[in-house]
Amino acid sequence: MKDIYILAIESSCDETSMSIIKNGNTEIATVVLSQIDIHKEFGGVVPEIASRNHIENITIVLDEILSKANMNIDDITAIGVTYGPGLIGSLLIGVQAAKTIALVTGKPLIPVHHIAGHIYANNLEKRLQFPLIALVVSGGHTELIYMEKDYSFKKIGSTLDDAIGECYDKVAKVIGLEYPGGPKVDKLAHQGKDNYNLPYPLDDKTYNFSFSGIKSAVINLVHNEEQRGNIINKEDLCTSFQERVTSVLARKTMRAIKEYHVSNLIVAGGVSANKGLREKLEKECRENNVCLSIPKIEHCTDNAAMIGAAAFYAYKKGIVADQTLTAVAVDNLYKYE
Repeated sequence: MKDIYILAIESSCDETSMSIIKNGNTEIATVVLSQIDIHKEFGGVVPEIASRNHIENITIVLDEILSKANMNIDDITAIGVTYGPGLIGSLLIGVQAAKTIALVTGKPLIPVHHIAGHIYANNLEKRLQFPLIALVVSGGHTELIYMEKDYSFKKIGSTLDDAIGECYDKVAKVIGLEYPGGPKVDKLAHQGKDNYNLPYPLDDKTYNFSFSGIKSAVINLVHNEEQRGNIINKEDLCTSFQERVTSVLARKTMRAIKEYHVSNLIVAGGVSANKGLREKLEKECRENNVCLSIPKIEHCTDNAAMIGAAAFYAYKKGIVADQTLTAVAVDNLYKYE
């Protein structure tokens, strides 16, 4: 079979990234220009600033990726791009760049859902084994997905309110940690003790999640302690918070694995880099003889390599867009089921 090379573009938030992926599993080269330092002073991503920086970065990244891979555009089979979900202004820059390249070169344009990208980041480690359960944990998503085969997505549970990554960042902010706060909460959680009486969020028999309650509990606890003149032990609070949320994530995930009779679990999304969650799932999977796959740290956060991996399987499935492709802030992954 002739090798398929995907030039992938990812610009759904504040990273301008391009990657060249061979056959859905081999990373030839990846370039990521992050804007974290720009947005840090604002305590979060400012959409208008993010999109303006994508405009400045996109051609620079294109030149750099081709140079880094020692390839030219004629070597590329197809162009893959994140079209949604995400920040609409940021997405539009990547989509327009991909459409332009596809138009000029005549190469196929492959639309990739951002969450499909996170899932297929695992394919860069080892070939996905089906059937499987995917736990998607990020700043905008918390979902359990059943996959019977490639590019078949069945949602069996999701968050009813805040996503887990968003909850981490809000907890970080209320206790005074600098943006991005999620990794800092994870770090402090490994230094403290579980001494705060926080609720377990939506610890029921469904596969849905809810994190607004524990977020409010942390806010109220911090406010009440400050009113009493007490000092919050940040390490202990992070430990108690992380223990609650990771326990519920692990319990519901393992129950889904048993109910759907699968022995393969993949974790996807930015929060898959969380050390506490990794440790809990690794322990559960060892005890239950489940094969666990988690991407390398560099493939957990937004990057174009994951988009290239997913685009390969979308291309094989015949998912191709024309020049009417547009970016969307919200989109349903499960139409590909």
